[in-house]
Amino acid sequence: MIAVIIRIALRYGAAILVARGLLGAGDAAALSGDPDIQVALETGIGLAISLVTEAWYLLARKFHWQR
Repeated sequence: MIAVIIRIALRYGAAILVARGLLGAGDAAALSGDPDIQVALETGIGLAISLVTEAWYLLARKFHWQR
């Protein structure tokens, strides 16, 4: 399911870059269809979520928030 969402996000992101003239149409097709980019993005999102979770836990311990 996450791969589908990431693929859609890459297509919309590439469309925005093409509309602004920052990316060519061929490059946009390669960006949204490349499985390596999708895997890298999934990994990055997973790491970001885990870092936010750990930071929230550390703040909760520091400020003595109740569970």
